Amino acid sequence: MSVLGVESVVFGVSDLAENLRFWTDFGLPLLYADEKEAVFRLASGSRVVLYLHGDARLPSPDPFPGDGLKETVWGVENSDTLDRIEKSLAREVVTVRGADGTVRCVCPDGQPIALRVWSKRPVVSQTSPVNTPSSYPRFNQHRIWRRKAIPKTINHVVFFSPDYVGSFEFYERHLGFRYIDHSKGTGIFARADGTFEHHSIFWVNCDLPIAPDHFKFMHIAFGCDDIDEVMLGANIMEAKGWKNASMNSSGGISRHRISSAIYYYCDIPGKQGEAEYHADTDYVDDNWVPRAWDFRFGSLLWANNAPPIFRGDNIPWDMSFDADRKSFEPYRKTKPGKLPVEGKLAEITEEDEHAI
Repeated sequence: MSVLGVESVVFGVSDLAENLRFWTDFGLPLLYADEKEAVFRLASGSRVVLYLHGDARLPSPDPFPGDGLKETVWGVENSDTLDRIEKSLAREVVTVRGADGTVRCVCPDGQPIALRVWSKRPVVSQTSPVNTPSSYPRFNQHRIWRRKAIPKTINHVVFFSPDYVGSFEFYERHLGFRYIDHSKGTGIFARADGTFEHHSIFWVNCDLPIAPDHFKFMHIAFGCDDIDEVMLGANIMEAKGWKNASMNSSGGISRHRISSAIYYYCDIPGKQGEAEYHADTDYVDDNWVPRAWDFRFGSLLWANNAPPIFRGDNIPWDMSFDADRKSFEPYRKTKPGKLPVEGKLAEITEEDEHAI
């Protein structure tokens, strides 16, 4: 199977005009807007869709109170892939196929997802070579001069999960997601099999002191060409009054050691989570060997204003390869090789594994 990445994200909002202004300032190209909805479409074809609370097109029941990302739509390569995933999901959860062919369900952790066939667009991207004191590939050339940030892709989405190991394993069983890295006790990074970005989704442990005790949206990351675009976007957003003051705020632009990505977070209106400018992340394939990290060591490389749980004067150099997934065991809530069925656990048979 091939899941190509995030086709759409659907937000429920209380103030459509304010959210429209935010995403326009953020640099997303506006496709359509009226008094009931707004749709932005990126170069890859991924969409950000805004609906007012109460709109019949939002998931029901609402997965969590307030504003936020209410449904993630994963794009798949063809109808055969969609049929296989639907059949697999139906073994564990209730699925519904809409008139347009979209398959919907609610994951065991409470996340509403949808899947549909997607003609993902190739992205044209360009950045300038980087000069150093000893190497200057940009010889007799000026850098590309950017006027604003224009994100081109949705790289990943992040949610709080009451069982983050179980959330990953559900995606792995039915959608074919790949295990990439484990921030021990904090969350699992997973990649859709039809894309090479380090991760397409990250689940954060609800047991953390900084987390809610239920499923909730945390942030969404948008792919930019380079650090210049991230820096320009950050400066423009601050100049327009959009603050960087949330839980993820870390003193401005920084880099994650665990994925190598340059990042900057902006608070989305309505205290619903963050939008992330994202550049220079790792790109990987099925030859990648998963790793387990001390969560402080892997998270915020240069941040100077991180939440206290991520700070420390003597954070250990702590990373190990984890192909056998031994790092999962202290944090596992659902036994491996079992599916929750009507409040009980059922063994996955050899026939089930083949079907998956």
